[in-house]
Amino acid sequence: MGRFSKLRKNKKYSYRPRYYDDKGEGNPFKIQHKLDKYRTTAQGPGGLKTRWNNAISDIKQQGDRNLRLRFWIILAVLLLIVLYIFDFDLSIFFPSE
Repeated sequence: MGRFSKLRKNKKYSYRPRYYDDKGEGNPFKIQHKLDKYRTTAQGPGGLKTRWNNAISDIKQQGDRNLRLRFWIILAVLLLIVLYIFDFDLSIFFPSE
């Protein structure tokens, strides 16, 4: 009877999360995107109006000129590739004599 009245002790083990920060900064279980710390719309408390205003202010900021130029060039090249794949007749844009 004595064998059944004794309760087993819980096993002890040391668990350390994979992404644990020893310095105590941040939550080790929080999954965050790499660029979230640079976005104004991804952080901070606030309602829908605050987030909307932050998004609009981000849009109004002037970006890098080279980045915009590169974007438009890539977009034009992709558009021409798609038009070529669909066999679009580009001769309508050029006057024929």
